[in-house]
Amino acid sequence: MITIRRAEERGHFNHGWLDTYHTFSFDQYYDPRFMGFRSLRVINEDRVDPGRGFPTHGHRDMEIITYVLEGGLAHKDSMGNGSVIRPGDVQKMSAGTGVRHSEANPSADDSVHLLQIWIVPDETGIEPAYEQKNFDDEEKRGRLRLVGSPNGDDGSVTIRQDARLYATMLGNGEQVTHELDPNRHAWVQVARGRIELNGQTLKQGDGASASNESKLTLIGTEPSEALLFDLA
Repeated sequence: MITIRRAEERGHFNHGWLDTYHTFSFDQYYDPRFMGFRSLRVINEDRVDPGRGFPTHGHRDMEIITYVLEGGLAHKDSMGNGSVIRPGDVQKMSAGTGVRHSEANPSADDSVHLLQIWIVPDETGIEPAYEQKNFDDEEKRGRLRLVGSPNGDDGSVTIRQDARLYATMLGNGEQVTHELDPNRHAWVQVARGRIELNGQTLKQGDGASASNESKLTLIGTEPSEALLFDLA
């Protein structure tokens, strides 16, 4: 069964410097029907104005993944990490016992467009950890590239949960297929463009859960980028 979460039905706030959409309940947005899916807790689509950002704040007991679509996002944290996350990068921060960090758009001219993803870890009170890896477009073009997994398989970042995250870039008419174990579930999020998922159309910002599906087929109906979460 595939259940679609339409982009226009998400929670939406425009704070002037931050234009944000929430697929699931988050902060000021609450919808008891959308509290997450399996271990996937947050998918926020953010656009941050030049020179603006999130001041230092804390997290704990959460796997936080940042996926930048356009621009750059400067990250600093209490573990001593500092970097700029750009398109192609996947950043993972295991908040564990507690991390403080800030995120800002370092550009004076261009906005930054990103997805921030939270996954509930399978264990609380772990030691905080940080990873950032780059997966160029060619690694994702016409295939499902593993970018996050429990054991860091195939050079992916390590997620402390029984969850595997794939990224794909599809041209018009190009397709990929994912075999889904009978005991597992999936979430597909369209980052840009438009695809068909098992015959159903999803546009930019749409998401869809999948349960009791043996196979997921994604077909690009225009140049597109999508994330697929394979979840316990």
